[in-house]
Amino acid sequence: MDEKKTAALYSSEQPAASDLKRLADFLLEKYHEPISIGWKKDPDVTCGFRLVVGSDVYDWNKQGRLRQLQDALLSLAGDGGDIIPLIKDTLTNWTPTVMINEIGTVTTVGDGIATVSGLDDVTYGEILLFSGGVRGMALDLRRNETACILFDPEEEVCEGSTVKRTGRVAGVPVGDAFLGRVVDPLGVPIDGLDEIIADGYRPVENEAPAVIDRQPVNVPLETGILAIDSMFPIGRGQRELIIGDRQTGKSTIILDTIINQKDKDVICIYVAIGQKTSTVARLVDTLKKHGAMDYTIVVNASAAESAPLQYIAPYAGCAMGEYFMEKGMDVLIVYDDLTKHAIAYRSISLLLERAPGREAYPGDVFYLHSRLLERSARLSDEKGGGSLTALPVIETQEEDVSSYIPTNVISITDGQIFLAGGLFRLGQRPAINVGLSVSRVGGDAQTKAMKKAAGTLRLDLAQYREMETFSQFSGDMDEATKKLIRYGEGLMKILKQKPASPRSLVEQVFMLIIATRDKFENIDPSDIDARIAKLTADTMKRCPDIVLKIENEGTISDEDIVRIKDAAVAAYG
Repeated sequence: MDEKKTAALYSSEQPAASDLKRLADFLLEKYHEPISIGWKKDPDVTCGFRLVVGSDVYDWNKQGRLRQLQDALLSLAGDGGDIIPLIKDTLTNWTPTVMINEIGTVTTVGDGIATVSGLDDVTYGEILLFSGGVRGMALDLRRNETACILFDPEEEVCEGSTVKRTGRVAGVPVGDAFLGRVVDPLGVPIDGLDEIIADGYRPVENEAPAVIDRQPVNVPLETGILAIDSMFPIGRGQRELIIGDRQTGKSTIILDTIINQKDKDVICIYVAIGQKTSTVARLVDTLKKHGAMDYTIVVNASAAESAPLQYIAPYAGCAMGEYFMEKGMDVLIVYDDLTKHAIAYRSISLLLERAPGREAYPGDVFYLHSRLLERSARLSDEKGGGSLTALPVIETQEEDVSSYIPTNVISITDGQIFLAGGLFRLGQRPAINVGLSVSRVGGDAQTKAMKKAAGTLRLDLAQYREMETFSQFSGDMDEATKKLIRYGEGLMKILKQKPASPRSLVEQVFMLIIATRDKFENIDPSDIDARIAKLTADTMKRCPDIVLKIENEGTISDEDIVRIKDAAVAAYG
Protein backbone atom coordinates (compact mmCIF):
# COMPACT_ATOMS: atom_id res chain seq x y z
CA MET A 1 0.00 0.00 0.00
CA ASP A 2 1.36 3.44 -0.99
CA GLU A 3 2.38 5.72 1.84
CA LYS A 4 -0.06 8.60 2.37
CA LYS A 5 1.21 12.00 1.31
CA THR A 6 1.68 14.73 3.90
CA ALA A 7 2.17 18.47 3.54
CA ALA A 8 4.03 20.97 5.71
CA LEU A 9 2.57 24.47 6.15
CA TYR A 10 4.97 27.21 7.30
CA SER A 11 3.73 30.57 8.59
CA SER A 12 4.42 33.03 11.38
CA GLU A 13 0.92 32.60 12.87
CA GLN A 14 -1.21 29.49 13.32
CA PRO A 15 -3.80 29.23 10.49
CA ALA A 16 -7.53 29.10 11.20
CA ALA A 17 -9.48 25.90 10.65
CA SER A 18 -11.22 27.46 7.63
CA ASP A 19 -7.83 28.23 6.07
CA LEU A 20 -6.67 24.64 6.57
CA LYS A 21 -9.92 23.39 5.01
CA ARG A 22 -9.39 25.53 1.87
CA LEU A 23 -5.79 24.32 1.55
CA ALA A 24 -6.86 20.68 1.98
CA ASP A 25 -9.51 21.09 -0.75
CA PHE A 26 -6.89 22.67 -3.03
CA LEU A 27 -4.48 19.75 -2.50
CA LEU A 28 -7.24 17.20 -3.03
CA GLU A 29 -8.10 18.77 -6.38
CA LYS A 30 -4.43 18.98 -7.33
CA TYR A 31 -3.25 15.50 -6.31
CA HIS A 32 -6.56 13.58 -6.39
CA GLU A 33 -6.04 12.12 -2.91
CA PRO A 34 -6.51 13.42 0.64
CA ILE A 35 -3.35 14.96 2.09
CA SER A 36 -2.87 15.73 5.76
CA ILE A 37 -1.41 19.15 6.57
CA GLY A 38 0.94 19.79 9.47
CA TRP A 39 1.61 23.34 10.64
CA LYS A 40 5.08 24.54 11.62
CA LYS A 41 5.79 27.98 12.97
CA ASP A 42 8.36 29.98 10.99
CA PRO A 43 8.88 33.64 11.97
CA ASP A 44 10.66 34.30 8.67
CA VAL A 45 7.52 33.57 6.64
CA THR A 46 5.61 36.85 6.82
CA CYS A 47 2.53 38.16 5.03
CA GLY A 48 1.49 34.74 3.78
CA PHE A 49 2.50 31.09 3.93
CA ARG A 50 4.72 28.44 2.37
CA LEU A 51 3.27 24.99 1.63
CA VAL A 52 5.62 22.08 0.88
CA VAL A 53 4.30 18.83 -0.66
CA GLY A 54 7.19 16.51 -1.51
CA SER A 55 9.33 18.38 -4.04
CA ASP A 56 6.56 20.90 -4.78
CA VAL A 57 6.68 24.27 -3.02
CA TYR A 58 3.72 26.69 -3.01
CA ASP A 59 5.25 29.97 -1.90
CA TRP A 60 2.84 32.80 -1.08
CA ASN A 61 4.51 35.24 1.24
CA LYS A 62 6.48 38.44 0.89
CA GLN A 63 9.79 36.64 0.46
CA GLY A 64 8.28 34.18 -1.99
CA ARG A 65 6.82 36.88 -4.22
CA LEU A 66 10.16 38.69 -4.27
CA ARG A 67 11.89 35.39 -5.03
CA GLN A 68 9.53 34.82 -7.99
CA LEU A 69 10.52 38.20 -9.40
CA GLN A 70 14.20 37.53 -8.69
CA ASP A 71 14.08 34.19 -10.51
CA ALA A 72 12.28 35.78 -13.47
CA LEU A 73 15.02 38.40 -13.75
CA LEU A 74 17.85 35.96 -13.07
CA SER A 75 16.71 33.73 -15.92
CA LEU A 76 17.43 36.62 -18.30
CA ALA A 77 21.02 37.15 -17.27
CA GLY A 78 23.86 35.89 -19.40
CA ASP A 79 27.60 36.17 -19.28
CA GLY A 80 27.29 39.67 -20.71
CA GLY A 81 25.20 41.70 -23.09
CA ASP A 82 22.40 44.12 -22.42
CA ILE A 83 19.31 42.80 -20.62
CA ILE A 84 17.58 46.10 -19.83
CA PRO A 85 14.81 45.55 -22.46
CA LEU A 86 14.20 42.07 -21.04
CA ILE A 87 13.98 43.42 -17.49
CA LYS A 88 11.50 46.09 -18.60
CA ASP A 89 9.38 43.46 -20.33
CA THR A 90 9.45 41.21 -17.26
CA LEU A 91 8.53 44.01 -14.84
CA THR A 92 5.70 45.16 -17.10
CA ASN A 93 4.09 41.75 -17.51
CA TRP A 94 4.97 40.07 -14.20
CA THR A 95 2.30 39.54 -11.57
CA PRO A 96 2.79 37.43 -8.43
CA THR A 97 0.74 34.25 -8.39
CA VAL A 98 0.15 31.40 -6.02
CA MET A 99 2.16 29.21 -8.35
CA ILE A 100 3.85 25.95 -7.79
CA ASN A 101 7.58 26.45 -7.52
CA GLU A 102 8.91 23.07 -8.53
CA ILE A 103 12.40 22.41 -7.25
CA GLY A 104 14.20 19.57 -8.95
CA THR A 105 17.35 17.70 -8.11
CA VAL A 106 20.25 16.83 -10.41
CA THR A 107 20.72 13.07 -10.54
CA THR A 108 23.52 12.87 -13.11
CA VAL A 109 25.65 15.44 -14.95
CA GLY A 110 28.41 15.23 -17.56
CA ASP A 111 29.35 16.13 -21.14
CA GLY A 112 27.00 19.13 -21.12
CA ILE A 113 23.98 17.00 -20.17
CA ALA A 114 22.18 17.01 -16.81
CA THR A 115 19.42 14.63 -15.74
CA VAL A 116 16.92 16.13 -13.28
CA SER A 117 14.18 14.60 -11.17
CA GLY A 118 11.25 16.35 -9.48
CA LEU A 119 10.22 18.68 -12.32
CA ASP A 120 6.97 17.00 -13.30
CA ASP A 121 5.39 19.99 -15.06
CA VAL A 122 8.40 21.25 -17.01
CA THR A 123 7.80 21.96 -20.71
CA TYR A 124 9.95 21.13 -23.75
CA GLY A 125 12.44 23.90 -24.52
CA GLU A 126 11.97 25.62 -21.14
CA ILE A 127 14.98 27.34 -19.61
CA LEU A 128 16.03 25.86 -16.25
CA LEU A 129 18.16 27.57 -13.64
CA PHE A 130 20.75 25.44 -11.85
CA SER A 131 22.69 26.32 -8.72
CA GLY A 132 25.47 28.81 -9.42
CA GLY A 133 23.42 30.51 -12.15
CA VAL A 134 24.10 27.82 -14.76
CA ARG A 135 21.43 27.81 -17.45
CA GLY A 136 20.05 24.76 -19.19
CA MET A 137 17.19 23.77 -21.48
CA ALA A 138 14.78 20.85 -21.12
CA LEU A 139 15.25 18.69 -24.20
CA ASP A 140 14.07 15.20 -23.24
CA LEU A 141 10.91 14.73 -21.15
CA ARG A 142 10.71 11.28 -19.59
CA ARG A 143 8.28 9.62 -17.19
CA ASN A 144 10.14 10.32 -13.95
CA GLU A 145 12.97 12.62 -15.00
CA THR A 146 14.00 15.35 -17.43
CA ALA A 147 17.21 15.49 -19.45
CA CYS A 148 18.63 18.98 -20.07
CA ILE A 149 21.41 20.49 -22.12
CA LEU A 150 23.65 23.02 -20.36
CA PHE A 151 24.63 26.34 -21.94
CA ASP A 152 27.21 27.29 -19.31
CA PRO A 153 30.23 25.38 -17.93
CA GLU A 154 29.04 22.50 -15.78
CA GLU A 155 31.70 22.76 -13.05
CA GLU A 156 29.26 24.26 -10.55
CA VAL A 157 26.60 21.61 -11.19
CA CYS A 158 26.88 18.30 -9.39
CA GLU A 159 24.69 15.45 -8.24
CA GLY A 160 22.21 16.74 -5.68
CA SER A 161 22.25 20.33 -6.99
CA THR A 162 18.89 22.10 -7.05
CA VAL A 163 17.14 23.14 -10.26
CA LYS A 164 14.36 25.70 -10.70
CA ARG A 165 11.93 26.29 -13.52
CA THR A 166 11.79 29.74 -15.09
CA GLY A 167 8.63 29.41 -17.16
CA ARG A 168 10.45 30.91 -20.17
CA VAL A 169 11.39 29.18 -23.40
CA ALA A 170 14.91 29.51 -24.78
CA GLY A 171 15.35 32.81 -26.59
CA VAL A 172 17.85 35.34 -27.86
CA PRO A 173 17.97 39.16 -27.71
CA VAL A 174 17.39 40.90 -31.05
CA GLY A 175 17.69 44.41 -32.43
CA ASP A 176 19.36 46.76 -34.89
CA ALA A 177 22.33 47.17 -32.54
CA PHE A 178 23.48 43.64 -33.41
CA LEU A 179 24.46 44.73 -36.93
CA GLY A 180 28.23 44.74 -37.34
CA ARG A 181 28.78 42.54 -34.30
CA VAL A 182 30.01 39.02 -33.56
CA VAL A 183 27.93 37.23 -30.91
CA ASP A 184 27.56 33.76 -29.46
CA PRO A 185 24.32 31.73 -29.85
CA LEU A 186 22.93 33.35 -26.66
CA GLY A 187 23.37 36.85 -28.08
CA VAL A 188 26.39 37.73 -25.94
CA PRO A 189 29.02 39.80 -27.84
CA ILE A 190 32.36 38.04 -28.28
CA ASP A 191 34.14 40.65 -30.41
CA GLY A 192 35.56 42.65 -27.49
CA LEU A 193 33.43 45.72 -28.24
CA ASP A 194 30.78 47.46 -26.15
CA GLU A 195 27.70 45.76 -24.78
CA ILE A 196 24.71 45.49 -27.13
CA ILE A 197 21.46 47.28 -26.30
CA ALA A 198 18.76 44.92 -27.55
CA ASP A 199 15.34 46.01 -28.82
CA GLY A 200 13.54 42.82 -27.83
CA TYR A 201 13.70 39.13 -27.06
CA ARG A 202 12.57 36.29 -29.36
CA PRO A 203 12.30 32.54 -28.78
CA VAL A 204 14.85 30.55 -30.78
CA GLU A 205 12.15 28.09 -31.84
CA ASN A 206 9.30 29.62 -33.83
CA GLU A 207 6.60 28.37 -36.18
CA ALA A 208 7.21 28.79 -39.90
CA PRO A 209 4.96 31.32 -41.71
CA ALA A 210 1.72 29.78 -42.96
CA VAL A 211 1.14 29.36 -46.69
CA ILE A 212 -1.47 32.14 -46.65
CA ASP A 213 1.13 34.51 -45.18
CA ARG A 214 3.62 33.93 -48.02
CA GLN A 215 3.91 35.21 -51.56
CA PRO A 216 5.73 33.79 -54.62
CA VAL A 217 9.52 34.02 -54.77
CA ASN A 218 10.11 36.23 -57.82
CA VAL A 219 12.50 38.96 -56.68
CA PRO A 220 16.18 38.13 -57.39
CA LEU A 221 18.82 38.06 -54.68
CA GLU A 222 21.93 38.68 -56.74
CA THR A 223 25.07 36.88 -55.59
CA GLY A 224 27.42 38.76 -57.92
CA ILE A 225 28.70 35.37 -59.14
CA LEU A 226 28.08 35.04 -62.87
CA ALA A 227 27.75 31.25 -62.89
CA ILE A 228 25.02 31.36 -60.22
CA ASP A 229 23.04 34.43 -61.27
CA SER A 230 22.89 33.27 -64.90
CA MET A 231 22.13 29.54 -64.48
CA PHE A 232 20.96 28.94 -60.86
CA PRO A 233 19.30 32.19 -59.77
CA ILE A 234 18.38 32.68 -56.13
CA GLY A 235 15.21 34.53 -55.18
CA ARG A 236 14.44 36.41 -51.98
CA GLY A 237 12.75 33.91 -49.68
CA GLN A 238 14.34 30.86 -51.31
CA ARG A 239 16.39 28.08 -49.68
CA GLU A 240 19.38 27.20 -51.88
CA LEU A 241 21.81 24.55 -50.67
CA ILE A 242 25.57 24.97 -51.12
CA ILE A 243 27.07 21.48 -51.14
CA GLY A 244 30.51 20.01 -51.78
CA ASP A 245 33.62 18.47 -50.24
CA ARG A 246 36.06 20.29 -47.97
CA GLN A 247 38.12 23.04 -49.59
CA THR A 248 36.02 23.38 -52.74
CA GLY A 249 35.03 27.03 -52.30
CA LYS A 250 31.72 26.84 -50.39
CA SER A 251 32.60 29.61 -47.94
CA THR A 252 34.01 31.74 -50.77
CA ILE A 253 30.62 31.69 -52.51
CA ILE A 254 28.98 32.70 -49.23
CA LEU A 255 31.48 35.51 -48.68
CA ASP A 256 31.05 36.88 -52.21
CA THR A 257 27.26 36.80 -51.84
CA ILE A 258 27.37 38.78 -48.58
CA ILE A 259 29.79 41.34 -50.05
CA ASN A 260 27.50 41.76 -53.07
CA GLN A 261 24.56 42.84 -50.85
CA LYS A 262 26.23 46.19 -50.16
CA ASP A 263 23.82 49.07 -50.86
CA LYS A 264 21.03 46.59 -51.72
CA ASP A 265 19.09 46.94 -48.42
CA VAL A 266 19.68 43.30 -47.45
CA ILE A 267 20.58 42.31 -43.88
CA CYS A 268 23.05 39.39 -43.76
CA ILE A 269 23.44 36.87 -40.92
CA TYR A 270 26.32 34.42 -40.98
CA VAL A 271 25.98 31.48 -38.57
CA ALA A 272 29.26 29.61 -38.07
CA ILE A 273 28.72 26.12 -36.64
CA GLY A 274 31.73 24.09 -35.58
CA GLN A 275 34.19 26.28 -37.52
CA LYS A 276 37.67 27.15 -36.29
CA THR A 277 37.81 30.50 -34.53
CA SER A 278 40.67 31.59 -36.80
CA THR A 279 38.55 30.84 -39.88
CA VAL A 280 35.68 32.97 -38.58
CA ALA A 281 38.11 35.75 -37.64
CA ARG A 282 39.50 35.82 -41.22
CA LEU A 283 35.97 35.94 -42.63
CA VAL A 284 35.03 38.85 -40.34
CA ASP A 285 38.22 40.65 -41.32
CA THR A 286 37.40 40.24 -45.03
CA LEU A 287 33.86 41.52 -44.49
CA LYS A 288 35.20 44.58 -42.65
CA LYS A 289 37.71 45.23 -45.43
CA HIS A 290 34.87 45.40 -47.98
CA GLY A 291 32.50 47.36 -45.72
CA ALA A 292 30.10 44.42 -45.43
CA MET A 293 30.04 44.14 -41.62
CA ASP A 294 27.87 47.28 -41.47
CA TYR A 295 24.85 45.17 -42.50
CA THR A 296 26.00 41.76 -41.20
CA ILE A 297 25.62 39.83 -37.94
CA VAL A 298 28.00 36.92 -37.24
CA VAL A 299 26.75 34.22 -34.85
CA ASN A 300 29.69 32.03 -33.90
CA ALA A 301 29.42 28.64 -32.22
CA SER A 302 33.00 27.55 -32.83
CA ALA A 303 34.40 24.04 -32.69
CA ALA A 304 35.61 24.81 -29.15
CA GLU A 305 32.03 25.41 -27.93
CA SER A 306 29.87 22.70 -26.42
CA ALA A 307 27.45 20.65 -28.53
CA PRO A 308 24.37 22.36 -26.95
CA LEU A 309 25.56 25.80 -28.11
CA GLN A 310 26.30 24.47 -31.60
CA TYR A 311 22.82 22.92 -31.60
CA ILE A 312 20.91 26.16 -30.89
CA ALA A 313 23.16 28.44 -33.01
CA PRO A 314 21.20 28.24 -36.32
CA TYR A 315 17.88 28.68 -34.51
CA ALA A 316 19.23 31.74 -32.69
CA GLY A 317 20.48 33.23 -35.98
CA CYS A 318 17.11 32.53 -37.60
CA ALA A 319 15.31 34.31 -34.73
CA MET A 320 17.52 37.37 -35.30
CA GLY A 321 16.68 37.24 -39.01
CA GLU A 322 12.94 36.93 -38.36
CA TYR A 323 13.09 40.15 -36.32
CA PHE A 324 14.20 42.08 -39.41
CA MET A 325 11.91 40.11 -41.77
CA GLU A 326 8.83 41.01 -39.73
CA LYS A 327 9.87 44.68 -40.02
CA GLY A 328 9.49 44.33 -43.80
CA MET A 329 13.19 43.98 -44.56
CA ASP A 330 15.03 41.43 -46.74
CA VAL A 331 17.39 39.10 -44.89
CA LEU A 332 20.02 36.63 -46.10
CA ILE A 333 21.04 33.98 -43.57
CA VAL A 334 23.84 31.46 -44.02
CA TYR A 335 24.16 28.25 -42.00
CA ASP A 336 27.80 27.14 -42.28
CA ASP A 337 27.44 24.28 -41.97
CA LEU A 338 24.50 21.98 -41.18
CA THR A 339 26.64 18.84 -41.35
CA LYS A 340 28.42 19.87 -38.16
CA HIS A 341 25.06 20.92 -36.72
CA ALA A 342 23.70 17.42 -37.30
CA ILE A 343 26.83 15.92 -35.73
CA ALA A 344 26.37 18.11 -32.63
CA TYR A 345 22.74 17.01 -32.38
CA ARG A 346 23.78 13.38 -32.79
CA SER A 347 26.24 13.79 -29.89
CA ILE A 348 23.51 15.28 -27.70
CA SER A 349 21.02 12.56 -28.68
CA LEU A 350 23.43 9.73 -27.92
CA LEU A 351 24.22 11.28 -24.52
CA LEU A 352 20.46 11.52 -23.93
CA GLU A 353 20.30 7.78 -24.67
CA ARG A 354 17.99 8.17 -27.63
CA ALA A 355 17.83 5.24 -30.01
CA PRO A 356 20.35 5.65 -32.86
CA GLY A 357 19.22 5.07 -36.43
CA ARG A 358 20.91 5.36 -39.80
CA GLU A 359 24.57 6.43 -39.41
CA ALA A 360 23.84 6.68 -35.63
CA TYR A 361 21.67 9.78 -36.14
CA PRO A 362 18.41 9.92 -34.18
CA GLY A 363 15.12 9.44 -35.99
CA ASP A 364 14.15 13.13 -35.79
CA VAL A 365 17.27 14.48 -37.50
CA PHE A 366 15.19 15.29 -40.61
CA TYR A 367 12.84 17.40 -38.47
CA LEU A 368 15.92 19.10 -37.01
CA HIS A 369 16.65 20.86 -40.29
CA SER A 370 13.17 21.01 -41.83
CA ARG A 371 11.73 23.09 -38.98
CA LEU A 372 14.71 25.44 -39.36
CA LEU A 373 14.65 25.89 -43.15
CA GLU A 374 10.84 26.11 -43.38
CA ARG A 375 11.08 29.42 -41.52
CA SER A 376 12.60 30.96 -44.68
CA ALA A 377 9.94 32.74 -46.70
CA ARG A 378 8.88 35.85 -48.54
CA LEU A 379 6.00 37.28 -46.55
CA SER A 380 2.86 38.66 -48.15
CA ASP A 381 2.37 42.41 -48.42
CA GLU A 382 -0.21 42.23 -45.61
CA LYS A 383 2.55 40.84 -43.35
CA GLY A 384 5.05 43.53 -44.38
CA GLY A 385 6.58 41.93 -47.47
CA GLY A 386 9.87 41.03 -45.76
CA SER A 387 11.87 37.96 -46.74
CA LEU A 388 14.32 35.50 -45.21
CA THR A 389 16.58 33.77 -47.73
CA ALA A 390 18.53 30.76 -46.48
CA LEU A 391 21.81 29.43 -47.84
CA PRO A 392 22.53 26.24 -45.87
CA VAL A 393 25.92 24.60 -46.38
CA ILE A 394 26.51 20.84 -46.40
CA GLU A 395 29.92 19.20 -46.49
CA THR A 396 30.12 15.88 -48.36
CA GLN A 397 32.67 13.07 -48.20
CA GLU A 398 34.19 12.12 -51.55
CA GLU A 399 31.29 13.93 -53.31
CA ASP A 400 28.78 11.42 -51.95
CA VAL A 401 25.49 13.32 -52.21
CA SER A 402 23.53 10.13 -51.47
CA SER A 403 24.51 9.92 -47.79
CA TYR A 404 22.00 10.59 -45.03
CA ILE A 405 22.31 14.29 -44.15
CA PRO A 406 22.89 15.56 -47.74
CA THR A 407 19.81 13.75 -49.06
CA ASN A 408 17.74 15.05 -46.16
CA VAL A 409 18.66 18.69 -46.76
CA ILE A 410 18.42 18.37 -50.57
CA SER A 411 14.81 17.24 -50.15
CA ILE A 412 14.03 20.24 -47.92
CA THR A 413 15.63 23.00 -50.02
CA ASP A 414 14.59 24.62 -53.33
CA GLY A 415 17.71 23.59 -55.20
CA GLN A 416 21.42 23.06 -54.71
CA ILE A 417 24.72 24.41 -56.00
CA PHE A 418 27.10 21.47 -56.15
CA LEU A 419 30.84 22.22 -56.07
CA ALA A 420 33.04 19.55 -57.66
CA GLY A 421 36.52 18.85 -56.32
CA GLY A 422 37.80 17.86 -59.77
CA LEU A 423 36.82 21.20 -61.30
CA PHE A 424 38.34 23.02 -58.34
CA ARG A 425 41.68 21.27 -58.78
CA LEU A 426 41.63 22.13 -62.49
CA GLY A 427 41.46 25.80 -61.57
CA GLN A 428 37.77 26.41 -62.32
CA ARG A 429 36.62 28.86 -59.62
CA PRO A 430 33.81 28.67 -58.59
CA ALA A 431 33.88 24.93 -59.26
CA ILE A 432 30.14 24.55 -59.96
CA ASN A 433 29.00 21.25 -61.43
CA VAL A 434 26.41 22.35 -64.01
CA GLY A 435 24.89 18.87 -64.28
CA LEU A 436 24.13 18.33 -60.58
CA SER A 437 23.25 21.93 -59.67
CA VAL A 438 19.71 23.27 -59.96
CA SER A 439 17.46 26.09 -58.79
CA ARG A 440 13.80 25.14 -58.57
CA VAL A 441 12.75 28.80 -58.64
CA GLY A 442 14.60 29.23 -61.93
CA GLY A 443 13.88 32.18 -64.21
CA ASP A 444 11.21 33.54 -61.84
CA ALA A 445 14.09 34.94 -59.78
CA GLN A 446 15.81 36.62 -62.72
CA THR A 447 15.38 40.01 -64.33
CA LYS A 448 14.21 39.97 -67.96
CA ALA A 449 17.61 41.24 -69.04
CA MET A 450 19.49 38.41 -67.31
CA LYS A 451 17.05 35.80 -68.56
CA LYS A 452 17.50 36.98 -72.14
CA ALA A 453 21.28 37.29 -71.84
CA ALA A 454 21.74 33.81 -70.31
CA GLY A 455 19.70 32.18 -73.07
CA THR A 456 20.89 28.61 -73.65
CA LEU A 457 24.06 28.99 -71.56
CA ARG A 458 23.43 25.96 -69.37
CA LEU A 459 22.55 23.76 -72.33
CA ASP A 460 25.64 24.92 -74.21
CA LEU A 461 27.85 24.04 -71.26
CA ALA A 462 26.26 20.59 -70.92
CA GLN A 463 26.92 19.89 -74.60
CA TYR A 464 30.50 21.09 -74.22
CA ARG A 465 31.16 18.76 -71.26
CA GLU A 466 29.79 15.83 -73.24
CA MET A 467 31.82 16.68 -76.35
CA GLU A 468 34.94 17.25 -74.27
CA THR A 469 34.70 13.74 -72.83
CA PHE A 470 34.08 12.30 -76.31
CA SER A 471 37.00 14.21 -77.85
CA GLN A 472 39.47 12.54 -75.46
CA PHE A 473 38.86 9.23 -77.27
CA SER A 474 38.76 10.61 -80.79
CA GLY A 475 41.66 12.23 -82.60
CA ASP A 476 39.65 13.21 -85.69
CA MET A 477 36.87 15.78 -85.12
CA ASP A 478 34.80 17.66 -87.66
CA GLU A 479 34.77 21.44 -87.78
CA ALA A 480 31.40 21.76 -85.98
CA THR A 481 32.67 19.76 -83.01
CA LYS A 482 35.87 21.82 -82.86
CA LYS A 483 33.79 25.01 -82.84
CA LEU A 484 31.60 23.66 -80.06
CA ILE A 485 34.59 22.72 -77.90
CA ARG A 486 36.25 26.07 -78.62
CA TYR A 487 33.05 27.86 -77.63
CA GLY A 488 32.71 25.78 -74.43
CA GLU A 489 36.31 26.50 -73.39
CA GLY A 490 35.64 30.19 -73.78
CA LEU A 491 32.47 29.97 -71.68
CA MET A 492 34.32 28.19 -68.88
CA LYS A 493 36.87 31.02 -68.85
CA ILE A 494 34.08 33.61 -68.76
CA LEU A 495 32.59 31.90 -65.70
CA LYS A 496 35.88 32.02 -63.76
CA GLN A 497 35.79 34.62 -61.02
CA LYS A 498 38.24 35.74 -58.36
CA PRO A 499 37.17 35.69 -54.69
CA ALA A 500 35.66 38.85 -53.17
CA SER A 501 35.08 40.39 -56.62
CA PRO A 502 31.32 40.20 -57.27
CA ARG A 503 29.99 41.48 -60.59
CA SER A 504 27.05 43.84 -61.01
CA LEU A 505 23.94 42.86 -62.95
CA VAL A 506 24.83 45.14 -65.88
CA GLU A 507 28.37 43.75 -66.05
CA GLN A 508 27.05 40.18 -66.04
CA VAL A 509 24.50 40.88 -68.79
CA PHE A 510 27.08 42.52 -71.05
CA MET A 511 29.60 39.74 -70.41
CA LEU A 512 27.08 37.01 -71.27
CA ILE A 513 25.94 38.74 -74.47
CA ILE A 514 29.53 39.23 -75.60
CA ALA A 515 30.32 35.54 -75.01
CA THR A 516 27.14 33.76 -76.16
CA ARG A 517 26.22 35.87 -79.20
CA ASP A 518 29.70 36.08 -80.69
CA LYS A 519 30.46 32.43 -79.86
CA PHE A 520 34.13 33.48 -80.05
CA GLU A 521 34.10 33.70 -83.84
CA ASN A 522 35.59 37.19 -83.76
CA ILE A 523 37.07 37.02 -80.26
CA ASP A 524 39.96 34.69 -79.48
CA PRO A 525 38.96 32.52 -76.45
CA SER A 526 42.61 31.84 -75.55
CA ASP A 527 43.04 35.29 -74.00
CA ILE A 528 39.42 36.03 -73.13
CA ASP A 529 39.92 35.45 -69.38
CA ALA A 530 42.68 38.07 -69.33
CA ARG A 531 40.77 40.62 -71.42
CA ILE A 532 37.10 40.00 -70.57
CA ALA A 533 36.90 42.58 -67.77
CA LYS A 534 38.39 45.38 -69.92
CA LEU A 535 36.39 44.29 -72.96
CA THR A 536 33.16 44.41 -70.95
CA ALA A 537 33.98 47.84 -69.48
CA ASP A 538 34.83 49.26 -72.93
CA THR A 539 31.60 47.87 -74.38
CA MET A 540 29.55 49.37 -71.55
CA LYS A 541 31.14 52.78 -72.24
CA ARG A 542 30.06 52.53 -75.88
CA CYS A 543 26.44 51.75 -74.86
CA PRO A 544 25.60 54.06 -71.90
CA ASP A 545 21.87 54.17 -72.74
CA ILE A 546 21.62 50.36 -72.57
CA VAL A 547 23.44 50.39 -69.21
CA LEU A 548 20.86 52.80 -67.78
CA LYS A 549 18.01 50.76 -69.25
CA ILE A 550 19.22 47.57 -67.54
CA GLU A 551 19.82 49.35 -64.23
CA ASN A 552 16.45 51.13 -64.16
CA GLU A 553 14.11 48.72 -65.96
CA GLY A 554 15.93 45.37 -65.85
CA THR A 555 15.06 44.76 -69.52
CA ILE A 556 16.88 44.54 -72.84
CA SER A 557 15.70 44.28 -76.46
CA ASP A 558 16.97 42.32 -79.46
CA GLU A 559 18.23 45.56 -81.01
CA ASP A 560 20.20 46.28 -77.83
CA ILE A 561 21.82 42.85 -78.01
CA VAL A 562 22.94 43.45 -81.61
CA ARG A 563 24.41 46.83 -80.60
CA ILE A 564 26.30 45.27 -77.69
CA LYS A 565 27.74 42.54 -79.95
CA ASP A 566 28.90 45.06 -82.53
CA ALA A 567 30.38 47.32 -79.85
CA ALA A 568 32.26 44.36 -78.35
CA VAL A 569 33.81 43.42 -81.71
CA ALA A 570 34.85 47.04 -82.23
CA ALA A 571 36.28 47.28 -78.70
CA TYR A 572 38.22 44.03 -79.14
CA GLY A 573 39.97 45.54 -82.13
